[in-house]
Amino acid sequence: MSSEDQTLYLRPGVESAADIRAGGARRRRRLSLTEYVEGILAGDRIVLARAITLVESARPEDAELAQQIIDACLPKAGESIRVGITGVPGAGKSTFIEALGSYLIGKAHHVAVLAVDPSSERSGGSILGDKTRMERLSTSEAAFIRPSPTGGSLGGVARRTRETLVLCEAAGFRTVLIETVGVGQSETLVHGMVDFFLLLMIAGAGDELQGIKRGIVEMADLIAVNKADEENLKAAESARREYARALHLSPARENGWNPTVVTCSAKTGKGIAELWEVVLKHREQMQAGGWLEQNRRQQRHTWLREAMRHELLEQFRHDEQVKAALPAMEEAVQKGELSPARAAQQLIERFRSSS
Repeated sequence: MSSEDQTLYLRPGVESAADIRAGGARRRRRLSLTEYVEGILAGDRIVLARAITLVESARPEDAELAQQIIDACLPKAGESIRVGITGVPGAGKSTFIEALGSYLIGKAHHVAVLAVDPSSERSGGSILGDKTRMERLSTSEAAFIRPSPTGGSLGGVARRTRETLVLCEAAGFRTVLIETVGVGQSETLVHGMVDFFLLLMIAGAGDELQGIKRGIVEMADLIAVNKADEENLKAAESARREYARALHLSPARENGWNPTVVTCSAKTGKGIAELWEVVLKHREQMQAGGWLEQNRRQQRHTWLREAMRHELLEQFRHDEQVKAALPAMEEAVQKGELSPARAAQQLIERFRSSS
């Protein structure tokens, strides 16, 4: 069984048992570009999953076909509502995403969930946690859940997730939820590929705003205080007021949007519908002012710059002269015989001379 096929079997929620039986014949051979593209555009979740696996592959022989698939699907992408979701540990992101996704499916939405999972590298890219925590959502025919491996770097998250986003949109998913893990640099990267950024918090997390970066709060289009149920109601409302006061200290936004704070309960579903109304109001306001397209244009520009850096780095790393000289250079740097800057300069000169 190929690594592509193993990934499919190890990822629950990507396909149903019927999908597996129906797709068995296709899985025994490599699909052509036409089969990939036609399958994606038809909303075939098996083909979509295989295409994403191809995009995530580190094998050089997969790169060209993966890029051809992206190129063919790009004109059919871009129509979804892209929502980034982050939050402090224990905020209940997976439970919240399942509640929000289930609500949207009840409103006839098709929902894709891309879970940025930095631990996936350790287990070969098959992280089951997010889908086992989203049991209802993972069994729905209108949902597609996929972890995004980092490939060992945050930049890998951004590149792979953007490409996966394009494929999901081309497959007809008009709502894409991108979950980040923890609070850190990955949030900045995800913020750069979504239309709406949601910060999920809970009451009693320890001095409320302590432990989260001010910059992340300032990026948020909405702060939602989760677990506002039962005995937590009063504490959640108190936390909502505190976060609202913190937002007032943030500078005004050029696009005119005023972030708000709401309470919700992923457990009971309370507040989920109202929260989604905020997302829709934001989209309407951004579209009316031309800010949505401007934001998307800037994101595509950033994607170009990141792709250039990645491509140049890959060419540099695989250059024969660089590979031959690198071990000695690294040893000289480690011994203090050569500065890192000088070593880098010499390696780049070797790279240029071989190009």
